[in-house]
Amino acid sequence: MHKKILSVIAISLALVQFAFAQVGTIRGELTDGEFNDVLPFANILVKGTTVGTTSDFEGAYSLEVEPGTYTVVFSYIGYTPQEITDVVVEAGKITELNVLLQPASAQLDEVVVTTTVRKNTEASVLNLQKNSVTLMDGLSLEGIKTMGASNIASAVKRVPGVSVQDGKYVYVRGLGDRYTKSILNGMDIPGLDPDKNTVQMDIFPTNILENVIVLKSASAELPADFTGGVVNIITKDFPTQKQMSISASVGYNPSMHFQDNYLSYEGGATDFLGFDDGTRELPFPSNSVIPSPSDSNRNSILDDYTRAFESNMAAQEQTSKPDFSLGFSYGNQFNVGDNTLGFIASLDYKNTTRFYEGFENGIYQKAPESDIYELRFDRRQRGDLGTNNVLGSALVGLSYKTGRSKYRLNLLHIQNGESRAALYDQRTEISNALDVVKDNLEYSERSVSNLLLSGKHTSEDASFTSEWSLSPTLTSVQDKDVRLTTFIVNPDGFTISSDAGFPTRLWRDLKEVNAVGKIDFTKSYSLFDNKALFKFGGLYSYKQREYGIYNYDIAFYNFSTASLNGDPDAILLEENIWTRENNSGSYARGNFQPANSFDSNQNTTAFYLSNEFKFADRLRAIIGVRAENFTTFFTGQNNTGTEVYNEEKTISELDFFPSANFIYEVKDNVNMRLSYSKTTARPSFKELSVVQIADLLTGVLFLGNLDLQPTYIDNFDFRFEVFGDSAQMFAISSFYKKFKDPIEIVAYDITAPNQFTPRNSPSADVLGLEFEARKNFGFITEGLKDLSLNVNVSIIDSKIEMAKGENQEYDSRQTFARDGETIDETRQLQGQSPFLVNAGLNYNNRNIGLETGVFYNVQGKTLEVVGFGQNPDVFTQPFNSLNFNFSKTFGQEQNSKITLKVNNILNDTRESLYDSFGAAKQNFSYREIGTAFSLGYSLNF
Repeated sequence: MHKKILSVIAISLALVQFAFAQVGTIRGELTDGEFNDVLPFANILVKGTTVGTTSDFEGAYSLEVEPGTYTVVFSYIGYTPQEITDVVVEAGKITELNVLLQPASAQLDEVVVTTTVRKNTEASVLNLQKNSVTLMDGLSLEGIKTMGASNIASAVKRVPGVSVQDGKYVYVRGLGDRYTKSILNGMDIPGLDPDKNTVQMDIFPTNILENVIVLKSASAELPADFTGGVVNIITKDFPTQKQMSISASVGYNPSMHFQDNYLSYEGGATDFLGFDDGTRELPFPSNSVIPSPSDSNRNSILDDYTRAFESNMAAQEQTSKPDFSLGFSYGNQFNVGDNTLGFIASLDYKNTTRFYEGFENGIYQKAPESDIYELRFDRRQRGDLGTNNVLGSALVGLSYKTGRSKYRLNLLHIQNGESRAALYDQRTEISNALDVVKDNLEYSERSVSNLLLSGKHTSEDASFTSEWSLSPTLTSVQDKDVRLTTFIVNPDGFTISSDAGFPTRLWRDLKEVNAVGKIDFTKSYSLFDNKALFKFGGLYSYKQREYGIYNYDIAFYNFSTASLNGDPDAILLEENIWTRENNSGSYARGNFQPANSFDSNQNTTAFYLSNEFKFADRLRAIIGVRAENFTTFFTGQNNTGTEVYNEEKTISELDFFPSANFIYEVKDNVNMRLSYSKTTARPSFKELSVVQIADLLTGVLFLGNLDLQPTYIDNFDFRFEVFGDSAQMFAISSFYKKFKDPIEIVAYDITAPNQFTPRNSPSADVLGLEFEARKNFGFITEGLKDLSLNVNVSIIDSKIEMAKGENQEYDSRQTFARDGETIDETRQLQGQSPFLVNAGLNYNNRNIGLETGVFYNVQGKTLEVVGFGQNPDVFTQPFNSLNFNFSKTFGQEQNSKITLKVNNILNDTRESLYDSFGAAKQNFSYREIGTAFSLGYSLNF
C-alpha cells in the first residue's frame, strides 16, 4: 500500500514538473524614458492572445506562455505604447525583456513604436545615461558583457574620464582618490585601505551586478564629499532567472613568475587564505615593560622577551608561482505565495605574485648653490622586491518583495593578506655618508565586513515612496611583525650600529567602525502639466578609528656585530642572545608608542531637498540643496609628549551644498546639459592627526597635520551628446572647478627630504574638456557591424596658487631657484592628470560567441609630491597600457567561455621622477611591470 502511494506521488510530481517544463517565462522591467524611474502598474499583453499582466510597484513583471515566438505590447497611460517583436520563448526557460516607454504628451495621434528584441536590448544600454538629468556615464550589465570584462575594474576604465590605478582603484577626470568616491548600492563602504575614498573595484564579479553608474555632477541626494565623480556599484536583488557560474584563471608574467631568485620568507600556515595563523602576533602583552641588561632587578627575564621573537630576519630566495583565481556566483528568485524572494551569492579568490627585480627608490635634493643644477641624492635604494597578495571576497544578498514593499539584506566580507620581502642596497650621502644592505620583511592583514539592510515602501498608487538603509562596517588593518635589518658595508665586513639603525620589529593595528543610516522620500506629482519628482531625506554617519604602533628593536651588549657576517638570521640565534650568565649578545627593547597612536571619530549629519521637473516639453531640471554638519574629534599626543589631546574637536562645519542640473532635449537623440554644484573634500583620519608613520621599505615618513581644513569646490559642467542606434554615441563635455583650500601632499621641510605631510594650499582652478565617441563600422558594410571603436579623451589644465610668506611654498621655491629659473606664482594641482586617453577597438559577434579587442589607456604626467625648498617636485610618469582581450563561448547554449588576456603589451614601466630645472630627472620610484598573460575558463549553469 505504501509503495502504491509513493508511486502515485512520484508520478504526480513528474507530471507537475513536466507541465511546468512545457511553458516558458517572459520577465523584465518597465522604465520611464523621461525620468529614469520605474513604471508601476503598466500593462503587458502578448499580442493575439488573452495572456497579459501588469507591472508591480517597481515596474517588474512576469508572464508564462507556451514555447514560441511572440510580439509583446507594453502600454501605460500618457506614454507611447511599444511592441517588441521576435520574442522567442523556450520551454522551461526565461526570456529577459526590459522595456523603456516614452511620454506621449507631444504626440498628436496615437502611435505605436515597434522594434525587435535585439534593438531594444542595445537601446537600453545607453538609456540610463541619456535620460539622467545629472551628468553621468553608465555601464549596464549588457554593456559589461559586451566588453567581456570579468570584474568592475576591467569594465569601468572604458568610461570617459575614468582611469584605474593599480588595476583596482578608480579615479575620475584625472583627479586623485581624494576627489573620487565609491558607494555600494547607494551607501558608503570603506575599502581595504580605509584612508582611500574608493573601494577596490576588482573584488566585484560582473555577473552579480545590475549596473555601474559614474556620476560626474552632484545632486542633493548624493554625498557632498566628491568632486571628480561618484562610482555607484549596484548589485542585483532579483535575478531574472537562475544563474550559477564557476570560473578559474591562471596568469603568467615572464619577468615575475617561475623566477628562482624571487624573495619571500616563512610565514604562517593560513597565509594562502589571506590571514595570519598567529605566527606573526606580538609574542607578549603590549603593555609589557622590557628590562635592559643593566637592570639587575629584572634582567633575568630579558632573554625570554628576546627569544619570543621569530628568529627569521632575512629575505629568502625561492621560485615564484604564477597567479591564479577562482570564482563562484549564484542567483535566483523564488515565489513565496504572492511574494517574491531573491537570492544572490558570490565567492571570489585571487592569489597574485609580483617580483620587481632591480627596483629603485630615491630621495633627492637640490644643491645649496644656485649654479649647481644636478640633483644629489640623500639616499638611493636598489634591489629586488617580492610580494604575494591573497584577496578573498564573499557576498550574500537576500531580497523579499511584497505587493507594496521590498526588503533587502546584503552581507559582504573582504579578506586580504599581503606578504612582502625585499633585499636591497642603500647609499646615503647628505644626512649620513653610508653604504648599507637591508633586509625587509612585511605582512599586512586587512579585512572589511559590511552589512546592508534596506527597505522600500510605496503608496497604493505608487506616487509616494520611502526608502531606508542601515549599513554598519567593521574594518581592520594590521601590519604584523614588520622586520627591517640594516648592515653597514665596511671594507672588511658588515656591522650594525645606531648610525644606520638597529634591527626593527614593528606592529601596527588599525580598527575602524563605520555606521551609516539614511532615509529618502520621493513624491511624484504634476507641475506645469508634467510629471515631477520631489525628493527629501536625511543621513547620519559615524566613523571611529583606533590606531596604535608597537615598536621594538634588537640592540647589542658587549657584542661585536661583525661576527654576524652580515646574516640577519644570525642575530637571534641562541648562542648570540644576551643572558645574565654570558652578559653578551642581542636583546629586545622597546614598547608601545603613545605618540604614534590615536583615537578619532567623525560625525556627519545631512538633510536634503530636491525637485526634478520639466519647464517645457524639452527642458528638464533637478534643483536642490544639501546641508551637512561635519565634526571630527581627536585623542592622542605629539611625538615629544608636550601636546596631549583628549576628544579635541578639530573640525566643526555646517555647510550647505546647492546643486542645479539642466537638460535640454534638442532632438529625440540629442541632449545639451548644464550643471552647477558645490562639493567638499575632507582630510582622512591619518591626515588629521599628529601621527608619524614610517614606510620601512622606502624610508619615507608620513606626518599628520591637525591644522588641516576641508576643501570646498565649485563645479560647473556642460555637455553636448548625440545618441545613435546600436549603442553608438558622440559627446563633448567641458568642466570648470574652483578649489578653496585644496589639500596636497608636500615635502615637510628642507631639512628632512624623506618626510611628507598634507597641507592646505590657498586655491586652485581646474579646466577640462572631454570627448567621447562610440561607432561601429556597419556604415562601411553590414559585415562590419560587430566591429566598433570606442575613444574618449580628457584634456585638463590645473593651476594652484602657491602660499606666500616666510616658510611658505612660493618663497621657498624662490630661495632655492637655480640660476636662470623663473618661479611662477602658480603650478599644477597635486594629483591632477593633464590628460587621459582611453581607446578600444572591439569585435563582438554574439551569434558565434566571439569577442575580442585591443584597448589602450594612458594618463599624463601628474604631480605626485609637491616640492619645498631644496626638495624638488615628484611627478608620476605616463604609463602606456596596451591590452588585448579574447573570449569565445562554446556549447549548445554557449554556456562555456574561454578568455585570453595580454596586459602591458608595450612592456612599459611605472616610474615617478624628481623634476628640477636644468637637472637630469632622478628616480623617486621605479618598477618594471613586465607583460602579463592570463587564461581563464568559466561555465554558466
